[in-house]
Amino acid sequence: MSRVQLALNVNDIDAAVAFYTRLFGTAPAKRRDGYANFAIAQPPLKLVLLENPGQGGTLNHLGIEVPDTETVDAEQTRLAAAGLASVDERDTTCCYAKQDKFWVEGTPGGESWEIYTVIDDSATFYGDQDAPACCGTATGATAAQPADVAITTGPSC
Repeated sequence: MSRVQLALNVNDIDAAVAFYTRLFGTAPAKRRDGYANFAIAQPPLKLVLLENPGQGGTLNHLGIEVPDTETVDAEQTRLAAAGLASVDERDTTCCYAKQDKFWVEGTPGGESWEIYTVIDDSATFYGDQDAPACCGTATGATAAQPADVAITTGPSC
């Protein structure tokens, strides 16, 4: 199953989790310090909340979660044929998950779109990367991070 992902910056993760739990009638699928994600069946949505005090109410990035790496590859091929550039990120850790993904570059509004699949769970937000910048694009979009990690921009994970 594919579903759209909406990643939001929130000022207070606990208040946001309480609100979205009531709104969608479901608890988060994953909850960590400064981070939560909801796997909502109806409407099919992956809602990601990233605690970024002072940035609440802003869009962090958009995405499409797909079932497997083969679908990631097929979407990247399809979008390349349509003339859309992408930045590959395979076997990367971001948002407490090991992922295969790519980022679509050149959106008219400058928003970040990722096409990804989750390969495995991770105990850490970034894994072993030295300079985390996941949940942003290689074009320099602001990165997502838990509250105790400084905002970074620049190259992707």
